[in-house]
Formats: sequence, C-alpha cells, structure tokens
Amino acid sequence: MACLHDISTTRTPSFKRVLWIALILNATMFLMEIFIGIQADSVSLIADSIDFLSDATNYGISLTVLPMTIYYRSKASIIKGSSMIALGGLVAFLTVYQLFQGKLPNYSNMGVLGVSAMFVNVVVAVMLYRFRDGESNMRSVWLCSRNDVLGNIAVVCASYGVYLTQTHYPDLIVAVMMTYLTLSSGMQIIKQANQELTQRTQPNSCCRP
Repeated sequence: MACLHDISTTRTPSFKRVLWIALILNATMFLMEIFIGIQADSVSLIADSIDFLSDATNYGISLTVLPMTIYYRSKASIIKGSSMIALGGLVAFLTVYQLFQGKLPNYSNMGVLGVSAMFVNVVVAVMLYRFRDGESNMRSVWLCSRNDVLGNIAVVCASYGVYLTQTHYPDLIVAVMMTYLTLSSGMQIIKQANQELTQRTQPNSCCRP
C-alpha cells in the first residue's frame, strides 16, 4: 500500500491550482461580507465572513506546506484545525453578544450576500470535491469549503426567517449551527492529522519526514 505522501504528490499540480483559485475567491468574499455584515447587524454574516478569512488563511498554509512531506502537512493540519476551533469560539461569543443586543438584522442584505457567497462556495466545493478523501491537508480544505456552502444556505434561510418573524432569533440560530459545524470539523481535522502522525511513527510506515 502506498504511503500518504506518495498518494498526495501525484495530485499536487491540480490541487495547487484549485487552492490558488479558492484563496483568491475567499479573500475577496471576506472583504465584502465583513463590511456588509457589520452594516446589516447580522451575526451569521459576520460569522461567515470570519470563516472566509479563516479559509483563505488555511488555503495559504496548505499552499506553503504542499511540497513538504506528510509529517509537516499533518502538523499544518493541526494548526488549521485549531484555528477552526478558535473561530467557532469567536462565533459563539458574537452570538451571545448579539443575543443581548437584540438588533434586527437587515434581511435584504443577508439574503443577497448569502446567495452570492453560496455561488462562490459551490464553485470552490465542486473543484475540491475530488480531494475530499485525501490526507488531512486535503481533507481540511474540502471541509472548509463544504462548511461554507452549508453556512451560506443557512444564512439565506435565516434572512427569510428574520423577514417572517421580524426578530433576530433566526440569525442567532444559524450562528449557533455554524459554530457547531466549525468546531466539529476542526476536531475531525486534528483527529485525522494525529492519526497520520501516529502511522508515520510505526515501524512499518513508509512515510518519512
């Protein structure tokens, strides 16, 4: 059985191109969404914008460690997983803060930007789909993209919920869902990266740093 390093190397050229596209798209969407999210008083939009920033950073880390061995890529995956958990904590804080603020989000801005962001993330998710079962570095970028699509769908639903109920609770509910998704994905990435590091230290492992 080929080691993870060998499997990943055969995919590097196309994976690298996809990562660059994903990085540029996510950085652009972060700038748009953080600005409109603050204006709209939407914690789900702000959470999604922070997620875009986190993804852009993670794609940059992935590009940096791509030529390296599985050992260093797994170490980078632990950093990325930890950053996702930190992001989940930040979103949770913002959700509690908005709960007590009680401001009604601008559902029009939420809906329009949610649809735009969903389109971008669907494009990225489709490009990354074939890399979803790779080593932790590849899987981490797939999970980030998948979470973004689910988060955008939820933001659009929240905008309709805010419109129908004229309360901020749909926005908060979606923020809680995004928090859970981010935390669980971060833990999955760290778990897989640790398994790869454990496999590498086994006597019969073919992977070397």
